[in-house]
Amino acid sequence: MTYFSKKYLTLTALACLSLSLTGCDEEAKQSLPSHSWQLVWHDEFDGTAGSLPDDTKWGFDLGNNNGWGNQELEVYTNNPENVSLDGNGNLVITAIKNGNSFTSARVKTQEKFAQAYGRFEARLKTPYGPGVWPAFWMLGDNVGEVGWPMCGEIDIMEMRGQAPSTVLGTVHGPGYSAGNAISGSYTLQANRFDLDYHVFAVEWTPNQLDFFVDGYLFKRITPQDTPGQWVYDHPFFMILNVAVGGTFAGFPTDQTPFPQKMTIDYVRVYQ
Repeated sequence: MTYFSKKYLTLTALACLSLSLTGCDEEAKQSLPSHSWQLVWHDEFDGTAGSLPDDTKWGFDLGNNNGWGNQELEVYTNNPENVSLDGNGNLVITAIKNGNSFTSARVKTQEKFAQAYGRFEARLKTPYGPGVWPAFWMLGDNVGEVGWPMCGEIDIMEMRGQAPSTVLGTVHGPGYSAGNAISGSYTLQANRFDLDYHVFAVEWTPNQLDFFVDGYLFKRITPQDTPGQWVYDHPFFMILNVAVGGTFAGFPTDQTPFPQKMTIDYVRVYQ
């Protein structure tokens, strides 16, 4: 997901190239050292159906903000029809079409929780369809002072709804943002991410970011992989959203079914 304007015309190609260049050491990378992770923050989304998420943990981005710099179409709201608990231990973010307009939701832990380093994970089921853009991602908590991309961005999971079998893990920083972002992709074989829950995670240490799907390490990024400054040395906050349209996913078509839902079982953070 993105904070300010980006052009993703080359992102898929970059992702495929990065995977082809690192494929030879995939087996070695799976032999990972064990970690004694300690749970420090979590939300299991227990609560009454139709209620908003816990306001001690989550806030909202609202409106369209000139397309969020990405030509997005949706207006973000905090209406329960767009974002609410389902009463079964899930948070549901719903993108809705109203004539030629769209509403959705974007929740964030900004000014409520941020952390440097550790494991950040969510178990969720994605939406699908052309022009639908779900994401679980993070921004540096100094974004208000230094701006984007200097604050850093870590996209733990994002996808194009027209390609529901493939997700990407990406970082954006000074000198490698927008279409020059550092990215890797993971594709399910004969399956789709909207059909069942999957766990998306990043394990972050001072000199390394490891991206996982269901425990499988599909992309590792180190300072040597970035052509610009390594800015992953301060606390980041988390964001969950479903965008509609934009330069990354393209725009909805007559074949895009609405409403579309991202169903989040939990979000957990470890040190």
